[in-house]
Amino acid sequence: MVSVSSAGHFLADIRWHDPQWTTGYDRWLAYAASRTANALFARHLDTLGVRAFAVHPGSILTPLQRHIPRAGQLALGWFAPDGTPAPGFKTPAQGAATAVWAATAPGLERHGGAYCQDCELAKPAATDDMLIGGVKPWATDPEAAARLWQLSSELTGLG
Repeated sequence: MVSVSSAGHFLADIRWHDPQWTTGYDRWLAYAASRTANALFARHLDTLGVRAFAVHPGSILTPLQRHIPRAGQLALGWFAPDGTPAPGFKTPAQGAATAVWAATAPGLERHGGAYCQDCELAKPAATDDMLIGGVKPWATDPEAAARLWQLSSELTGLG
């Protein structure tokens, strides 16, 4: 099983005091927490016997950006002023490569629950630069993964 995370997880851990963002909503931090949640989901699912991985597909321009005004996209550095994508963005096919790799690579059997990027196991993030990548410790913490699993089970009535 492959869960799509993102380097966006760099921006936020799970907001344990208010995981559903009922107060103080911030779309970017909520997105970041959801990417952390996806990484933790894969981490815990793997402990339950279902081989799972979380992947960062890379920066990809998709229809999701239609919800951000063009001025905002420019301010975020997604596009050059001439309208071309900023350097470092991947095509959708390039972005899918890590998910396909994680789902099929025979050498990953001993690495279940891992966070992957660029068709490799991600290293711990050494900086706060999402473009360099890696994985933050809160996105791989087995105790946080079990806690989120329990919370999700309760919220969905499956607990």
